[in-house]
Amino acid sequence: MSQCCTQSPSGTVCIDRHGESRYRKNNITRQIVPFTANSKDALANGAKMFEKLKDIEVKHTEVEKALGDPTQISNQQRLMELSKTHAELTPIVSSYQAYQKLESALEEARLLIASETDADMIELAQEELDNLTTEKEHLIEELKLLLIPKDPNDEKNVIIEIRAGTGGEEASLFAAEVFRMYTRYAERQNWKVELLSGNATGLKGFKEVIFSIVGKGAYSHLKYEGGIHRVQRIPTTETSGRIHTSAATVAVLPEAEALDLDIDEATELRIDTYRSSGPGGQSVNTTDSAIRITHLPTGLVVTCQDEKSQHKNRSKAMKILRARLQEQKQAELNTERAETRRSMVGSGDRSEKIRTYNFPQSRVTDHRIQFSSYQLDAVLDGDLEAFIQQLTTADQAEKLKED
Repeated sequence: MSQCCTQSPSGTVCIDRHGESRYRKNNITRQIVPFTANSKDALANGAKMFEKLKDIEVKHTEVEKALGDPTQISNQQRLMELSKTHAELTPIVSSYQAYQKLESALEEARLLIASETDADMIELAQEELDNLTTEKEHLIEELKLLLIPKDPNDEKNVIIEIRAGTGGEEASLFAAEVFRMYTRYAERQNWKVELLSGNATGLKGFKEVIFSIVGKGAYSHLKYEGGIHRVQRIPTTETSGRIHTSAATVAVLPEAEALDLDIDEATELRIDTYRSSGPGGQSVNTTDSAIRITHLPTGLVVTCQDEKSQHKNRSKAMKILRARLQEQKQAELNTERAETRRSMVGSGDRSEKIRTYNFPQSRVTDHRIQFSSYQLDAVLDGDLEAFIQQLTTADQAEKLKED
């Protein structure tokens, strides 16, 4: 086959009569593959993704235009919705625009390889092309993750309910340790923790403890923690040295905002006041400060008596009630959307044994993803990041399979 070759000290470039380029150095020949229209689609797993990205870019432009419209200032609700949409779309559009710039750079490198006759320049261009191709592949994976539908609750605060399960007093002590684990994790994130309700035992355990964590993205970090947490260890009360298995249940609820639920307090709520019971001091047990709220349509009942102030107890009880109603509403939606589907990382159902804390082996194992850490003390001190990252990655991989 006739071909035209150019030689230099670094190597040889040959172009055959069909216009195909080959680069040869140290007796190794490498074809310079021209870029085709299908290359982008193949790397991006089809043109569908890029059509979606183009639509998002157009929508982002429209939202920016609407945010700059002076007539929107008077409509605060609309302005909040536009700002939220803009914040959600901006990371996707930024990555897509970076991808477009990368495509332009790739095209320039290909054109240089096709038109250049100096082998040294072609070698440099080929190295640049390889680097840009690797960068492009990483950016495509990033775009795929960004396009996964966001959980609308991800940015919300959370309410966590921990209850002692099987195991008697040992289960109550473990429930208190799980409570401390989440409060320490929240401290590491600079989040605020507020105790909403607690039923303590005499040995510094908890039969039940309900608390809120206030922080940006708190729910997205902690939503996989719901389920049964199991502990295996020798209890302090055990004299024969036998290892016991106890458990605590954890429920993680996104904090419902007033806009999320429309509750007619006049017709849907029955609010009772009564005198606090249990350990207390001064005015805790001597005034009718405790609150019991019954949501009549569902029968849900919430009580709160931790504060001396009736007003504060009512506020805390309403916060818990809204979160539970939101959880009930979300559970109904999940059932309608996917009755047969079971997420790999779990749905937060309390019947699932999600994690075991084995003290003799200093091991913590998450059974949903078969991930273990032998840093039990660190985990119980709030070092949960490895588990959260693994669970998030597993959930993303499962959602990508669905797409």
